[in-house]
Amino acid sequence: MVVDKEKKIDFNRLMTVGEVAKRSGVAVSTLHFYEKKGLIKSIRTNGNQRRYNSVILRYIAIIKVAQRVGIPLDEIKEALSIYPVGSKLSAEQWRELSTRWRSDLNERIQKLTRLRDEMDWCIGCGCLSLDQCPLRNPEDILGREGVGPRILERP
Repeated sequence: MVVDKEKKIDFNRLMTVGEVAKRSGVAVSTLHFYEKKGLIKSIRTNGNQRRYNSVILRYIAIIKVAQRVGIPLDEIKEALSIYPVGSKLSAEQWRELSTRWRSDLNERIQKLTRLRDEMDWCIGCGCLSLDQCPLRNPEDILGREGVGPRILERP
C-alpha cells in the first residue's frame, strides 16, 4: 500500500487518468481540460502523476449530460462549486442541481421547438427579402423592435 502520510491518501485505491478516461468515455485530453477549467480535481503522486477518486466518474457524468443539453461549462462549474470538491453528491443534492437547471432547460426547449417549427419561414430579421416577409413583417415592424431574428427570439 502506497500512502501519502501527510494527506492520508491510499494511492492504490485511486484511478489513473487513463482508467478514468476509459470508465467515463471521455478522452484524457478532456480530463486535463476539465481540470484546467476547475470542473474536476486530481490528486498528484510524488511523481506528479494524476490520480482520481472514483467519485470523479459521477462528476464527469454530470458534466457530460449538462453539456449535451447545452449548459455552458461556466454554468456547470458554478453549479458544482456549491458542493465540496470531490464529495459524493447525494440524491437530494442532485435534485437541487437539476432544479437549478430546469427553468433554463425549459426555455431552451421552447426556443428549439419554435426554431424547429418555424425555421422554414421568416425568422423576423427585418430584411424584407423573402416573399413571406411582407406577410410576417409588414413595413419592417420587427426591425424597429431591435436587431436579429426577432420572431424566433420572442419570449
